[in-house]
Amino acid sequence: MKFVSYIAADGRTLPGLLDGESIRRIDAPSLCDYIALPAGERAARHTNETIALRDVQLDAPVRPLRNIVCVGRNYLEHAKEGAAVFGQDLKLPDVPTFFTKAPTAIAAPESTLHLQGNISSQYDFEAELAVVIGTRCKNVDEAGAHNVIFGYTAFNDVTARDLQRAHVQWFKGKSLDDCAPMGPWIVPAGEIGDPQTLDIAFRLNGVEKQHSTTSKMIFNIPRVIAELSKGMTLLPGDVIATGTPEGVGFARTPAEFLKNGDVMEVEIERIGVLRNRISIV
Repeated sequence: MKFVSYIAADGRTLPGLLDGESIRRIDAPSLCDYIALPAGERAARHTNETIALRDVQLDAPVRPLRNIVCVGRNYLEHAKEGAAVFGQDLKLPDVPTFFTKAPTAIAAPESTLHLQGNISSQYDFEAELAVVIGTRCKNVDEAGAHNVIFGYTAFNDVTARDLQRAHVQWFKGKSLDDCAPMGPWIVPAGEIGDPQTLDIAFRLNGVEKQHSTTSKMIFNIPRVIAELSKGMTLLPGDVIATGTPEGVGFARTPAEFLKNGDVMEVEIERIGVLRNRISIV
């Protein structure tokens, strides 16, 4: 079972359930609205109206109205490579490092990301597993964190490294338009199983640059949700990007930043491939 958002012939973006090569329309204004329904009421919204996957364009599966929450330096080897680049001692935090990306940065799978070369010359890639929250919740304990997850999707935390450094706070360098592609769909939590056993990889023009497993996260997903929800309400459709493994462009020798025409692929086991092309003008 895979949940998608697709662009209909009349231009509307509709939620659907992907079954093989066909999409079954969901009777809801958006996938976020569907997720917000009580779990027992969702199945009744699955219509018999279908459309072929090949005949539609997929949008990002969800477009929450508020910021995407991200976890910085959540893989040990990525934390090490970052510290080495800047000649710093590695100091791991006691709690997850949270930052956010503006919702206007969200981009669709298979879309071309239109980036501005006069704004940044150091666009970088970060393959990530993203969590989609399934219910309004607050003060979630680790043991119950799995109960508030709707599903998982692939995410690419495209980052303007020069802006990230210049502004000190990461928000600006992380939030440029088209810098948060996600998808191509959401796989329900129950079909993923243990999210800490997934293979995760990134390819640039077919060449593998990142390859790891979600078991190497410093803070696992239940801990991330527990910490984030302390005193703070999470909403259905909220997206949490859980960090990237080693191999990002700025930490390579020499550094490798995205170029016009590049094709990026994030692949996560049991989810699939998120693919985007780069256009820098």
